[in-house]
Amino acid sequence: MLEISTRKIAQVALMARELGRAEGELRAFIDRLGIDEQAELTAIMWVGRGSFEPEELAEAIATAKSEASTPTADYLIGTPHLADNIEAGLDALGVDVQDVEDDVIGR
Repeated sequence: MLEISTRKIAQVALMARELGRAEGELRAFIDRLGIDEQAELTAIMWVGRGSFEPEELAEAIATAKSEASTPTADYLIGTPHLADNIEAGLDALGVDVQDVEDDVIGR
């Protein structure tokens, strides 16, 4: 079970879609996450971009924790296609991204 809620993950993806306008808000949001949540968010993004398979999520989380050398917000914000990769990671893990995003924006 993940420490980070799917709602928080979807919030990051939505803010990443508006990066030019919401970078400060996104950075602050990520910085407020716990260390485990930040590692899980990074791992989900890695699954989405194909660096790890969904069944390797635990390994991806461990790697994110052990290899963290820059602030997570800096790393994620500097990652191309962040929102797409997070959404693809959730999808690969069997989470209905649209339902979660609709909940976040109140649809």
